[in-house]
Amino acid sequence: MPDQDDIDAMFGEMAGGGSVRALPEQQEISAVYDTEVEMSVVLGTSTIRVRDLLKLGRGAIVELDRKIDDLSDIVVSGRMVARGEVTIVEDKIAVTFREFARINN
Repeated sequence: MPDQDDIDAMFGEMAGGGSVRALPEQQEISAVYDTEVEMSVVLGTSTIRVRDLLKLGRGAIVELDRKIDDLSDIVVSGRMVARGEVTIVEDKIAVTFREFARINN
């Protein structure tokens, strides 16, 4: 992912050290990079009846539809954009991106 220096190089600087004024479209694109989006990692899903859900207590186990080696879905703003492998980094859970989904409009 480009950082601010990359964006500045694409939109705000010319070769030779001079600068150019960004076009309105370029300013709009640059503003998108600061927009926050929600990202979720879906380990798996399960369907359960409400009566069974109400019986669940501490330590209950719910079986998911994925195997231990299956990639997890990476969802950004409600849309699946990639699949990845859940890993541990120091004391935190992380995800390593492995496949990117094609986004069709």
